[in-house]
Amino acid sequence: MRKTPGSRRKLTILSLAAATYFMVSGGPYGMEDLVRDAGYKLSIVILFVTPLIWSLPTGLMVGELAAALPAEGGFYVWVRRAMGPFWGFQEAWLSLVASVFDMALYPTLFATYLGILWPAATAGRRGFMIELAVVLACVLWNLFGAKAVGNGSVLLGALMLSPFVLITAAAFFRHIKLGPTPHSGEASLFTGILVAMWNYMGWDNASTVANEVENPQRTYPRVMLLTLAAIFASYVIPLLAVWHLHVQPEVWSTGSWASIATMVVGPWLATALVAAAMISEFGSFNSLVMSYSRLPVAMAEDGHLPKIFKRKLAGGAPWVAILVLGIGWAASLGLSFDKLIMLDILLYGASLVLEFLALIFLRIREPQLPRPFRVPGGMLGAIAVGIGPTALLVIALIQNRHEHLDLWKIGNVSQLSFGLALMGLGVVYYFVAGRAPMAVNEKEASKMI
Repeated sequence: MRKTPGSRRKLTILSLAAATYFMVSGGPYGMEDLVRDAGYKLSIVILFVTPLIWSLPTGLMVGELAAALPAEGGFYVWVRRAMGPFWGFQEAWLSLVASVFDMALYPTLFATYLGILWPAATAGRRGFMIELAVVLACVLWNLFGAKAVGNGSVLLGALMLSPFVLITAAAFFRHIKLGPTPHSGEASLFTGILVAMWNYMGWDNASTVANEVENPQRTYPRVMLLTLAAIFASYVIPLLAVWHLHVQPEVWSTGSWASIATMVVGPWLATALVAAAMISEFGSFNSLVMSYSRLPVAMAEDGHLPKIFKRKLAGGAPWVAILVLGIGWAASLGLSFDKLIMLDILLYGASLVLEFLALIFLRIREPQLPRPFRVPGGMLGAIAVGIGPTALLVIALIQNRHEHLDLWKIGNVSQLSFGLALMGLGVVYYFVAGRAPMAVNEKEASKMI
């Protein structure tokens, strides 16, 4: 079948899978502390079990809803259609507020890794300017449209993973012995699960660009499974290779991939791994700009935001939303937050629970809605698929409810209290300024999707 000019600007399975990979994972970075805290055996178990309970159900849910409602705004549209404008607004609010904290980390880590390779480049205020440059580069890249971001993600993904391919090959086939593998520390199951959840988080972000995806009804279910397999393999295979070398778990810490690369191959590969880490942070930020920038467009369509957010370039890029969010993320670069995992999981987890509820509500309210892909098991399957992720969220929050963060000059603040306050602020904002001036007729809205 000959492609139309419009289809040439749309994301294919490969480009969407690559962008989703960066939205969720960004590569094997981030699992170092898991190995140190839990040891190799328990780490492998956690990395295997967590996606079965956390990622696979989420991927199935996203696959059904994205195929049934392939609309701009993705998860916001699902929740709004299933549960009404108030809950749809809260879904978008939780995601955008979480992005203020989450998105600031990627440019900061990019500059940190650059400082390892070239200390003079980030000395003094130069580091902050590098962070701003990352934000600007990704904003400009996104102005070329989703297709440009997706195709770029394919290239960035290949470059980022290539050093890990070399480490894996060297570790499996050179049979280097780097000492015994005693792990005397107590394995931390709950900490390990929390880290694994962090590294497998963000599947629904791919849904916001559904109207820019080629044949979304067939593409999304395949992308979810393909990306899950790719992320699992990129975590577990290099880890098994290093375990094969008998590297002690105590050697692992944040950023230790570079030192392990030096031990296994040489300093040059450590340099390549640090460069790959920069690519990972850049690619994740770039893909998430694409995802988050579609939310204000959908919210403006429903009257929650000014109409100016609906403006797009010829290639489909929502330039106003991209620029406004880019300015917001740039402004958040100066904030200093510590131990953000629990806060991110709280905000993201609340939005994820709303999405699982939307799956159930739509099954009940719109049983005749065309669903090219369905979560197996009928209504029981739709209910059961949300139990595992919700249970993990509850366990994670209970186990880490006493975590604190250093919030500006206020001092230590409970992450749970701060997160709940942000959630409450979304409710207040909706009734003060977020409601549409005139209620949207739900039947007409359904026809638009």
